Amino acid sequence: MSESLLVGTLLALAGGFMDAYTYLIRDQVFANAQTGNIVLFGVHLMNGEWRQALHYFIPIVSFSVGVLLVLAIRARMQENRTLHWRQLVLVLEIVLLFVVAFLPQQMNMLANVLVSFTCAMQVECFRKIRGVTCATTMCTGNLRSGTELLWNYRRSGDPDQKRRGMHYIIVDLVFVAGAMLGALVTRFTAEKAILTACVLLGAAFIAMFLEEDIFT
Repeated sequence: MSESLLVGTLLALAGGFMDAYTYLIRDQVFANAQTGNIVLFGVHLMNGEWRQALHYFIPIVSFSVGVLLVLAIRARMQENRTLHWRQLVLVLEIVLLFVVAFLPQQMNMLANVLVSFTCAMQVECFRKIRGVTCATTMCTGNLRSGTELLWNYRRSGDPDQKRRGMHYIIVDLVFVAGAMLGALVTRFTAEKAILTACVLLGAAFIAMFLEEDIFT
């Protein structure tokens, strides 16, 4: 179920939501895909703007540490039959985002660190949807792969190429919906908006107990 379309949809919604949240209300930092942060880090570094450079560098480091934590959890819990290691990662994500909801604007740096850490765990932990390698916290790779597969389908008529290509497109569209939801909820609830992402991740946690994907 960790690779089901249901879980993938919930995670992509949460991914889009988190990116919109940190950009709109946490000092315009992209929590999910670190490319933008790396570019801005380099620009400020070149201009000798050390404080601004640090503003983008810390979330980058946090993202890397999040990946390492998932690898450690997977190594220690591989044989656990009670709780899947991916479910434990989801619980950790929910706890961290819950903390973020109550951090004031003066602690935006810490908020971005925690959200970047959360996104890193998610992108490392959930890497496939129905057997297709796919990201739920960023769109560039999905867009490239989906476009390529649909082009191949147009040339070959292979329905499997179409199926896999549409999975990528669907995930990116859901990500956009998550960003729209993030913008809407943030407008009305400010810092507390991230609690919505907690609900989405909680739903994904519960969905992993199901016997089969409801999106057939």
